[in-house]
Amino acid sequence: MLKIILVDDHEVVRLGLRMLLEQSTEFRVIAETGTAAEAIRLCEMHQPDVVVMDIRMPPGNSGIEACRTIVERCPQTRVIMLTSYAEDELIADAIQSGAVGYVLKQGGTGALMRALEAVQKGDALLDTEITGRVLHMLRRREQAKPDPFKDLTKREFDILRLLAEGKSNGEIARILILSDKTVRNHISIILDKLNVANRVEAATYAVTHHIHTSPPPR
Repeated sequence: MLKIILVDDHEVVRLGLRMLLEQSTEFRVIAETGTAAEAIRLCEMHQPDVVVMDIRMPPGNSGIEACRTIVERCPQTRVIMLTSYAEDELIADAIQSGAVGYVLKQGGTGALMRALEAVQKGDALLDTEITGRVLHMLRRREQAKPDPFKDLTKREFDILRLLAEGKSNGEIARILILSDKTVRNHISIILDKLNVANRVEAATYAVTHHIHTSPPPR
Protein backbone atom coordinates (compact mmCIF):
# COMPACT_ATOMS: atom_id res chain seq x y z
CA MET A 1 0.00 0.00 0.00
CA LEU A 2 1.38 3.39 -1.04
CA LYS A 3 1.33 6.07 1.64
CA ILE A 4 0.42 9.37 -0.03
CA ILE A 5 0.44 13.04 0.94
CA LEU A 6 -1.74 15.41 -1.09
CA VAL A 7 -0.60 19.00 -1.64
CA ASP A 8 -2.85 21.53 -3.36
CA ASP A 9 -3.89 25.02 -2.30
CA HIS A 10 -7.49 24.29 -3.35
CA GLU A 11 -9.31 22.31 -0.69
CA VAL A 12 -11.92 21.05 -3.14
CA VAL A 13 -9.16 19.53 -5.30
CA ARG A 14 -7.67 17.74 -2.30
CA LEU A 15 -11.10 16.45 -1.33
CA GLY A 16 -11.67 15.08 -4.82
CA LEU A 17 -8.26 13.42 -4.90
CA ARG A 18 -8.77 11.87 -1.47
CA MET A 19 -12.18 10.46 -2.43
CA LEU A 20 -10.68 9.00 -5.60
CA LEU A 21 -7.73 7.38 -3.89
CA GLU A 22 -9.77 6.00 -1.00
CA GLN A 23 -11.70 3.87 -3.50
CA SER A 24 -8.59 1.72 -3.90
CA THR A 25 -7.05 -0.57 -1.31
CA GLU A 26 -3.63 0.07 -2.91
CA PHE A 27 -3.36 3.71 -1.77
CA ARG A 28 -3.71 5.42 1.60
CA VAL A 29 -3.77 9.20 2.06
CA ILE A 30 -1.92 9.85 5.31
CA ALA A 31 -1.92 13.67 5.22
CA GLU A 32 -2.84 16.67 3.11
CA THR A 33 -2.02 20.37 3.03
CA GLY A 34 -2.42 23.51 0.98
CA THR A 35 1.07 24.97 1.42
CA ALA A 36 4.54 24.03 0.24
CA ALA A 37 6.13 24.68 3.65
CA GLU A 38 3.67 22.37 5.40
CA ALA A 39 4.23 19.74 2.69
CA ILE A 40 7.93 19.65 3.53
CA ARG A 41 7.20 19.37 7.27
CA LEU A 42 4.68 16.57 6.74
CA CYS A 43 7.08 14.64 4.53
CA GLU A 44 9.81 14.81 7.15
CA MET A 45 7.33 13.67 9.78
CA HIS A 46 5.56 10.84 7.90
CA GLN A 47 8.13 9.76 5.26
CA PRO A 48 5.46 9.00 2.62
CA ASP A 49 5.99 6.87 -0.46
CA VAL A 50 4.47 9.49 -2.77
CA VAL A 51 3.61 13.18 -2.72
CA VAL A 52 0.99 14.34 -5.22
CA MET A 53 1.58 18.08 -5.48
CA ASP A 54 0.24 20.99 -7.49
CA ILE A 55 3.02 22.53 -9.55
CA ARG A 56 1.67 26.05 -8.92
CA MET A 57 1.01 27.25 -5.39
CA PRO A 58 1.40 30.74 -3.99
CA PRO A 59 3.88 32.28 -3.75
CA GLY A 60 5.23 31.65 -7.24
CA ASN A 61 5.99 28.13 -8.39
CA SER A 62 6.50 26.89 -4.84
CA GLY A 63 5.48 23.34 -5.77
CA ILE A 64 8.75 23.04 -7.70
CA GLU A 65 10.77 24.50 -4.82
CA ALA A 66 9.06 22.16 -2.35
CA CYS A 67 9.73 19.18 -4.62
CA ARG A 68 13.45 19.94 -4.67
CA THR A 69 13.56 20.15 -0.85
CA ILE A 70 11.49 16.99 -0.34
CA VAL A 71 13.69 14.97 -2.69
CA GLU A 72 16.79 16.17 -0.81
CA ARG A 73 15.44 15.53 2.68
CA CYS A 74 13.28 12.44 2.01
CA PRO A 75 15.06 10.54 -0.76
CA GLN A 76 12.69 7.57 -0.56
CA THR A 77 9.70 9.82 -1.33
CA ARG A 78 8.67 10.20 -4.97
CA VAL A 79 6.90 13.34 -6.15
CA ILE A 80 4.21 13.47 -8.84
CA MET A 81 3.36 16.96 -10.03
CA LEU A 82 -0.16 18.04 -10.93
CA THR A 83 -0.49 20.77 -13.54
CA SER A 84 -3.43 22.41 -15.28
CA TYR A 85 -1.51 23.25 -18.43
CA ALA A 86 1.22 21.48 -20.37
CA GLU A 87 3.72 24.32 -19.90
CA ASP A 88 7.06 22.98 -21.13
CA GLU A 89 9.16 25.32 -18.97
CA LEU A 90 7.35 24.45 -15.74
CA ILE A 91 7.36 20.73 -16.45
CA ALA A 92 11.07 20.82 -17.30
CA ASP A 93 11.65 22.65 -13.99
CA ALA A 94 9.67 19.95 -12.18
CA ILE A 95 11.69 17.13 -13.71
CA GLN A 96 14.95 18.90 -12.89
CA SER A 97 13.77 19.41 -9.30
CA GLY A 98 13.45 15.64 -8.90
CA ALA A 99 9.82 14.85 -9.73
CA VAL A 100 9.32 11.36 -11.17
CA GLY A 101 6.61 12.66 -13.46
CA TYR A 102 3.59 14.84 -13.86
CA VAL A 103 -0.13 14.50 -14.50
CA LEU A 104 -2.34 16.95 -16.35
CA LYS A 105 -5.38 17.77 -14.20
CA GLN A 106 -7.64 17.69 -17.22
CA GLY A 107 -6.46 14.14 -17.91
CA GLY A 108 -9.10 12.86 -15.52
CA THR A 109 -8.92 10.45 -12.63
CA GLY A 110 -7.53 7.65 -14.77
CA ALA A 111 -4.33 9.60 -15.47
CA LEU A 112 -3.51 9.97 -11.79
CA MET A 113 -4.27 6.33 -11.04
CA ARG A 114 -2.01 5.23 -13.89
CA ALA A 115 0.72 7.53 -12.59
CA LEU A 116 0.51 6.05 -9.09
CA GLU A 117 0.53 2.52 -10.47
CA ALA A 118 3.64 3.37 -12.49
CA VAL A 119 5.35 4.80 -9.40
CA GLN A 120 4.35 1.71 -7.44
CA LYS A 121 6.28 -0.37 -9.99
CA GLY A 122 9.28 1.94 -9.73
CA ASP A 123 8.69 3.64 -13.09
CA ALA A 124 8.77 7.32 -13.95
CA LEU A 125 5.70 8.69 -15.66
CA LEU A 126 5.81 11.24 -18.45
CA ASP A 127 2.83 12.17 -20.59
CA THR A 128 3.72 10.89 -24.06
CA GLU A 129 2.08 13.88 -25.73
CA ILE A 130 4.62 16.36 -24.40
CA THR A 131 7.56 14.21 -23.30
CA GLY A 132 9.48 14.89 -26.52
CA ARG A 133 9.15 18.65 -26.13
CA VAL A 134 10.20 18.58 -22.49
CA LEU A 135 13.24 16.37 -23.11
CA HIS A 136 14.25 18.62 -26.00
CA MET A 137 14.05 21.62 -23.67
CA LEU A 138 16.15 19.86 -21.02
CA ARG A 139 18.81 19.08 -23.63
CA ARG A 140 18.80 22.73 -24.74
CA ARG A 141 19.26 23.86 -21.16
CA GLU A 142 22.18 21.48 -20.71
CA GLN A 143 23.82 22.74 -23.88
CA ALA A 144 23.27 26.36 -22.84
CA LYS A 145 25.12 25.97 -19.54
CA PRO A 146 28.22 28.18 -19.53
CA ASP A 147 31.54 26.34 -19.74
CA PRO A 148 33.24 26.94 -16.35
CA PHE A 149 36.67 26.70 -18.04
CA LYS A 150 35.90 28.65 -21.23
CA ASP A 151 38.39 31.43 -20.46
CA LEU A 152 41.31 29.07 -20.03
CA THR A 153 43.74 28.00 -22.71
CA LYS A 154 44.34 24.28 -23.16
CA ARG A 155 47.68 24.61 -21.33
CA GLU A 156 46.03 26.42 -18.42
CA PHE A 157 43.30 23.79 -18.32
CA ASP A 158 45.90 21.00 -18.10
CA ILE A 159 47.73 22.80 -15.29
CA LEU A 160 44.49 23.37 -13.37
CA ARG A 161 43.55 19.70 -13.75
CA LEU A 162 46.90 18.64 -12.27
CA LEU A 163 46.53 21.28 -9.56
CA ALA A 164 43.15 19.75 -8.66
CA GLU A 165 44.91 16.38 -8.30
CA GLY A 166 47.13 17.89 -5.62
CA LYS A 167 50.28 18.13 -7.74
CA SER A 168 52.96 20.63 -6.73
CA ASN A 169 54.40 23.20 -9.13
CA GLY A 170 57.48 21.04 -9.59
CA GLU A 171 55.42 17.95 -10.38
CA ILE A 172 53.29 19.88 -12.84
CA ALA A 173 56.44 21.21 -14.50
CA ARG A 174 57.87 17.71 -14.91
CA ILE A 175 54.63 16.22 -16.24
CA LEU A 176 54.07 18.98 -18.81
CA ILE A 177 57.78 19.52 -19.53
CA LEU A 178 57.75 23.15 -18.43
CA SER A 179 59.93 25.27 -16.19
CA ASP A 180 58.83 25.99 -12.63
CA LYS A 181 58.65 29.69 -13.47
CA THR A 182 56.34 29.03 -16.43
CA VAL A 183 54.04 26.96 -14.24
CA ARG A 184 53.94 29.72 -11.60
CA ASN A 185 53.09 32.30 -14.26
CA HIS A 186 50.31 30.11 -15.65
CA ILE A 187 48.85 29.55 -12.18
CA SER A 188 48.85 33.29 -11.54
CA ILE A 189 46.90 33.82 -14.78
CA ILE A 190 44.51 30.97 -13.89
CA LEU A 191 43.75 32.53 -10.49
CA ASP A 192 42.99 35.82 -12.19
CA LYS A 193 40.74 34.25 -14.84
CA LEU A 194 38.79 32.19 -12.30
CA ASN A 195 38.60 35.13 -9.88
CA VAL A 196 39.93 33.06 -6.97
CA ALA A 197 42.51 34.03 -4.35
CA ASN A 198 44.85 31.06 -4.20
CA ARG A 199 45.65 27.59 -5.52
CA VAL A 200 43.42 25.91 -2.93
CA GLU A 201 40.41 27.88 -4.15
CA ALA A 202 41.39 27.14 -7.74
CA ALA A 203 41.57 23.41 -7.01
CA THR A 204 38.21 23.55 -5.23
CA TYR A 205 36.67 25.37 -8.21
CA ALA A 206 38.07 22.76 -10.59
CA VAL A 207 36.75 19.80 -8.61
CA THR A 208 33.36 21.44 -8.01
CA HIS A 209 32.97 21.97 -11.77
CA HIS A 210 34.03 18.40 -12.61
CA ILE A 211 37.24 19.23 -14.44
CA HIS A 212 38.18 15.55 -14.74
CA THR A 213 35.13 14.81 -16.86
CA SER A 214 35.08 18.11 -18.75
CA PRO A 215 36.55 18.45 -22.25
CA PRO A 216 39.49 20.83 -22.57
CA PRO A 217 38.86 24.24 -24.17
CA ARG A 218 39.15 24.34 -27.93
